[in-house]
Amino acid sequence: MSRPRLAARLARGTALAVAAAMALAACGSGGDESGGDGSVVNYALPANATPNWILPIGVPGTLATHNISIYESMWPSLVEFNGSTGEVALDEAASTAESIQWSADGTQVTLKLKGMNWSDGQPVTSRDVEFWFNLIKAGKDGWASYAEGKMPDNVTAVETPDPSTVVLTLDQAYNQQWFTSTQLTLIAPLPQHAWAKTGDDGAVGDGDRDPAQARQIFDYLVAEAEDLASYETNPLWDVVSGPFTAEEYAANGQVKLVRNQAYNGTDPAHADEVNLLPFTSADAEVNAVRAKSVDYGYIPSSALAQQQQYTGLGYRVEPWTGWSVTYMPYNFHHPQMGAVFSQLYVRQALQHAVDQVGISDVVWHGAADPGYGPVPQEPKSDYLSDVQANNPYPFDPAAATQLFTTHGWTPGPDGVLACTNPGAGADQCGEGIAAGTKLELTFLVQSGSQETDNQFAEIQSALQQVGVGVYLEQAPLNQVLSRTVPCEAGDPECTWQLSYFGTAGSWYFGAYPTGERIFGTGGTANFGNYSNPEADALLSAAVLSNEPGTMAQYSAMLAQDLPVMWLPNPVYQVSVIAEGLTGTTQDPGANFYPQRWGWEG
Repeated sequence: MSRPRLAARLARGTALAVAAAMALAACGSGGDESGGDGSVVNYALPANATPNWILPIGVPGTLATHNISIYESMWPSLVEFNGSTGEVALDEAASTAESIQWSADGTQVTLKLKGMNWSDGQPVTSRDVEFWFNLIKAGKDGWASYAEGKMPDNVTAVETPDPSTVVLTLDQAYNQQWFTSTQLTLIAPLPQHAWAKTGDDGAVGDGDRDPAQARQIFDYLVAEAEDLASYETNPLWDVVSGPFTAEEYAANGQVKLVRNQAYNGTDPAHADEVNLLPFTSADAEVNAVRAKSVDYGYIPSSALAQQQQYTGLGYRVEPWTGWSVTYMPYNFHHPQMGAVFSQLYVRQALQHAVDQVGISDVVWHGAADPGYGPVPQEPKSDYLSDVQANNPYPFDPAAATQLFTTHGWTPGPDGVLACTNPGAGADQCGEGIAAGTKLELTFLVQSGSQETDNQFAEIQSALQQVGVGVYLEQAPLNQVLSRTVPCEAGDPECTWQLSYFGTAGSWYFGAYPTGERIFGTGGTANFGNYSNPEADALLSAAVLSNEPGTMAQYSAMLAQDLPVMWLPNPVYQVSVIAEGLTGTTQDPGANFYPQRWGWEG
């Protein structure tokens, strides 16, 4: 995989994103377009990462990429971006919009819909887009993708002049790369004719146009989606517009997608059936690969040195590089340690104790790259600052020790540092830190990966050498995500200190890698409640203007201010793909497109 080429294509792709219109794509990529031959593809889900959400409106704790990829195969987004064809650009085939037209002043966007139908034969119309807006406006406090001032706040009017046209009026002009790739991609037409009701036996109507009733509909749909056991029988989920419908959706995470026979869009399924298979560990998945019961799976990065044993079984070995960053958020509102994390010198010392280069090379066997800030470092882009690229906090245990010593921390009999000089002075522990506070930290870490286990054993050892006690608590990915929530100190769920959910990368970006959701004050994925007015100002400038240096300033600022502990950024996975399986070019955004998988011949 040529990373420099991808970087060049990224720049070109984002430029194309703001073109006046999208051409209609004739069909999806790869495979036999006609299908219908009973073909089946078995895909291995990440270890301990079980699908648990079907509604194409994510709530907190449900934004894992496998959840999104599954429901987008049933309810495609209005506008889709991905890099699965080798470019991070508009995906014309997967989008339900046929074209995008911007007004001269950049404050209005007109979208034309393709002539698609729902699986029950009703047409997909602009009313279905309006329905999405009505639900999101009424339920935005429960929507995981919400950030104040962004979608839907930045849309002041939604007009539907005809069944195939949607006109969005914005509250101001925005950077069009940002708006297209991060805002329009959030919108999914929803079946208003089937879902606009407040209960199983409720009448479908136009109640969503009343905010109070729209909230009731939102709450009803979320409650239905929380009942995973009913997914296979709930008639709500049978009304789809995408290439697949879910025939099976088991509590253990196994999902069977089958071809939507009524699909008439431009990205048809190439296999009749796709089985998404869960695994309790990476070892269990590798055993399935060796048994050839998986067509599209993965192996540990340590196996790259022996990849011939997998090519000998009839697989291609292809690392899946991500347009992503990896980190552990600090919980700045933790009742005991929040004040400690709020001290920049503490975060600097902890960062100095992470040997990113050694961990990337030895633990991840080269299948991870060091990451020093909020912008993806591979492939290279104009968004990346020299400050971030050059690593402002290299591995230096002595520097970490010095920072603690000069700020009033002294090792106790057990070797763990304790605050012996409380106060807010330059040589004291810092505001809000009581005398005797010990530097004992708990890391909540996702389970199921030997590389992750080894990485944190190394970090734990390095931190202990500088006087920081570290306890590791492991849990499956879904549990880690559900427990890692923004909270206030008095909340019962505000018990986590640092959390790691990055075995396959922590955060994947659209083509324009702004971080308002993860580092902006009040962002829905800003799990640790990081807040910095300077960062907020840079994030605002990045989405409002086309100044080319704004993103680089943001990159430099957060590389230095450390809103999180930056960690090596692994590839999404080292894929093994059965020979003859087509349509598997891998999206740097970590989404997958099961409709494009098919077999040669």
